[in-house]
Amino acid sequence: MEFDSSSLSLDCLIHIFSFLHEDELIRASGVCKVWHEAAETPWLWRQLCLQRWPFCNMARAASGGEKRAWKSYYLQRSHLEGKMETGRACADYTCKSLRGHTGHIVGFGYLVGNSVRSEEWNSTPVVCSASTDGTVRAWDVQQGVQLWASPPQSSLCDIAVDQEKRLVFTSDTAGLVKAWEGLSGREVASFPTSSSGCRLLPCGLQDQPLLAVGTNGGSLYTLSSPSLTQVSHKVMCDTFRINLLTSSPDRKWLFAGTKENADFSPQVFSSESLNSASEDDPPLCQSVPVLGCVAAAFLPSEPARVVLIHSTEDIHKKAVSVFSIHMKKSKYKEEILVEQVETFQLDAGGWYSDVLLQTRGSDTFVIAQANSLRVYTLKGVVLASFEDHTEPIAALCVDSFRVVTASRDLSLRVLTWKKDRDTGLSLQSRYHLLGGSHTMSRGFTGVACDYVSIVASVEAVNGKDALKAYSFSS
Repeated sequence: MEFDSSSLSLDCLIHIFSFLHEDELIRASGVCKVWHEAAETPWLWRQLCLQRWPFCNMARAASGGEKRAWKSYYLQRSHLEGKMETGRACADYTCKSLRGHTGHIVGFGYLVGNSVRSEEWNSTPVVCSASTDGTVRAWDVQQGVQLWASPPQSSLCDIAVDQEKRLVFTSDTAGLVKAWEGLSGREVASFPTSSSGCRLLPCGLQDQPLLAVGTNGGSLYTLSSPSLTQVSHKVMCDTFRINLLTSSPDRKWLFAGTKENADFSPQVFSSESLNSASEDDPPLCQSVPVLGCVAAAFLPSEPARVVLIHSTEDIHKKAVSVFSIHMKKSKYKEEILVEQVETFQLDAGGWYSDVLLQTRGSDTFVIAQANSLRVYTLKGVVLASFEDHTEPIAALCVDSFRVVTASRDLSLRVLTWKKDRDTGLSLQSRYHLLGGSHTMSRGFTGVACDYVSIVASVEAVNGKDALKAYSFSS
């Protein structure tokens, strides 16, 4: 007796098709009308999406009655990631030069970006940059055009972007901190400090946003955002600048320190206490028991854990330590507890303060030093090692899909994460993105990414730095 596959019930077919990959589903949909109906079931494509991108969310599209929303989402996003993995010029991406600054670019960041975790992954990216020419500028990354530029002021030293609030913050050589509306370029507020240069970081809880300001004189200010009124002030270390500032992903913790004093211990602050601080009731903080910290980063999936690179008893060697942070409350007081959960010595020599550190997930981090890139677990296991660049790596960008390194050799190296069932997580080197001519440029100085684009700053020989924008389209 010959088996008739068309006699299978729709529910039975859907169950069978749940074991297929996307290309197999597409082929199955062309067999017959019944198979087509089963293969087009939104539930199947939703399962494929969630298996590949656990944090994707199509709730709004699905509620709008679009039966093909999950399939369309999957195919477009899969096609985009394929382009990001092959990186073929013209075929996979377009490159735009963003020119307008007449000085060195001191920093930049995404004002509007596309997150790998969101269904809104195909909006137009906007980047804001600051320069020693005294201007802040906003750029449409895909079109390669300037959206607005601020009036010139004193030479700028730093820029920080609060993407959620659509705000831009700058500091200049006169010690003035300013807040700008990111979409319009309108100046919102300013705050004078006594420091000639400040490091900036948006922080604080979502309903009580703050701006942390680390000064060259060793002070840490916290200002309300965007009004820039002073909330707290703490002198952390005399004569040494605060140049290590990072906030936990949930913004509950602020980490601050200096890379210039080998005898100084960094500190962790409670964001909740920063908002209610006063002269009589200073913000709640706790020293982290390490010295000579040169890099720090919180774990994205473990927001109360911070990874540090710091000195050991042998001044020529560095160690990595992981600390867990939590609040301990009693009847009469509350305090921050900082507990070491992992530590190991880095098997490398010649480590300096310009080591680059970024984290991924709950147990992986990436270190760049000179022209070397290494991937570690929190136990100190080296998962991968690369030396793709011929000159030092100047900047590093890491997310859940890829790693991008920017080098003084005027190239970007794109690497993508792969998770194998047997071997676990690995990183694969893919391709270079070139930044132009060495006769005109001295190399890349910074890099930032969202899900559909990469932007990097190029140091120009004539002092008029530019941004290079690489856009991938589905």
